[in-house]
Amino acid sequence: MRELLPHAEKVAALLKARNQTIAVAESSAGGLISAALLAVPGASAYFVGGAVIYTRKALLGLMEVREEMLSGFRASTEAYVLFKARVIREQLGTDWGISESGATGPTGNRYGDPAGHACIGLAGSVERAITLETGSADRVANMHAFAAAALKLLAESLVQ
Repeated sequence: MRELLPHAEKVAALLKARNQTIAVAESSAGGLISAALLAVPGASAYFVGGAVIYTRKALLGLMEVREEMLSGFRASTEAYVLFKARVIREQLGTDWGISESGATGPTGNRYGDPAGHACIGLAGSVERAITLETGSADRVANMHAFAAAALKLLAESLVQ
């Protein structure tokens, strides 16, 4: 996780300077986004909470999402992660919500996405979503790549 710390430190400094907060709803990154943000001293100033929403059951149970709200969404898409980012932001009352969903590997997911595919969504004063394709089947490397991409997206959005 040490390679994620420079990204998390940048995000932390930007959030603190803006007196803003973040909530995280991650999936394939397995908690690494939250862990990196929490590894920075003073995290309580900007980190409100997060959850690893790995399955549809978790999304429905932990984020108070109803089945009908998911109509037209498929996991591991930009539309889906934007939805999750909006929901976690609203539920925790933060300035920003960030979400990730993907296929870490060694195989793809049940939706046909290859290993190394992830989407990251950000909701706040701006909304952005990106798709990342690492081309790798290395599960742990992909988890770290997904978390790094999420932290970079957040940092880029905070300086705009």
